[in-house]
Amino acid sequence: MASAESSRETSAGTLRNAFGNVLSFFILLLIGVLAFSIRLFSVIKYESVIHEFDPYFNYRVTQFLTKNGIYDFWNWFDDRTWYPLGRVIGGTVYPGLTLTAGTLWWLLNSLNIPLSVETVCVFTAPIFSAFASWATYLLTKEVKGTGAGLTAAVLLAMVPSYISRSVAGSYDNEAVAIFALIFTFYLYIKTLNTGSLFYATLNALAYFYMVCSWGGYTFIINLIPMHVLLCIVTGRYSSRLYIAYAPLVVLGTLLAALVPVVGFNAVMTSEHFASFLVFIIIHVVALVYYVKGILSPRMFKVAVTLVVSVGL
Repeated sequence: MASAESSRETSAGTLRNAFGNVLSFFILLLIGVLAFSIRLFSVIKYESVIHEFDPYFNYRVTQFLTKNGIYDFWNWFDDRTWYPLGRVIGGTVYPGLTLTAGTLWWLLNSLNIPLSVETVCVFTAPIFSAFASWATYLLTKEVKGTGAGLTAAVLLAMVPSYISRSVAGSYDNEAVAIFALIFTFYLYIKTLNTGSLFYATLNALAYFYMVCSWGGYTFIINLIPMHVLLCIVTGRYSSRLYIAYAPLVVLGTLLAALVPVVGFNAVMTSEHFASFLVFIIIHVVALVYYVKGILSPRMFKVAVTLVVSVGL
């Protein structure tokens, strides 16, 4: 009798969870539609055009990429920009936006959806605003829960400061970079909670996409070290923290150096020094915890005294 009641309770709980997951999915879908449609005001009221100076330059670059291919794009010297000096486009732009829109255009045309490059560029920002809302849901859910994640997603979909940078026709770096920024933080928290090298690798790849997309990648490479240092100072070091941070610095820096506009700046400029300093600190802390685990408390105190004396 008791086993029958427990099985009924278990099945009822499973049904409630399934219903909650389906409901959350449809709410997320509606949030994505809201984020996309709310940014189409300029297109509906006027027409589908690129507006502002930087978006039009990015549109010209994307046109060149789709017409001439990626090899010519990396080596393109544009004599119409920064006139009369000209500009080596492949080495002076963050290519993430251009490569993203060019890939979307190629995929759509491969599926026999013949959209123009201009149309793809106009709608890239609204599409990625939906992605950014979903990434916000994942980030907040990982930290607080499903309800908080849905609330955060709908707030991001409607916040005016983000709408101004992702409205249809505003084809600028932030169009894809905000999504990359939020998704990188989500994967960092996910790695921190799971201790998985798989998520750590995905985190480094997301950071690489952010580096490709916007110079604001320095927000990531300074905020995450601050969090790691705070965890160490407050005694919250763990192997999961090491796995979340060390691969990001090593693999992320190597990948960032592959972006021509960044290059050796990934290891030579001051905004990256904090990440390397914390990288050294976390290895020292990891060594201390390892030695503490293999020595007795008395021998550990002797070892610490010896190291401090030699250091002084």
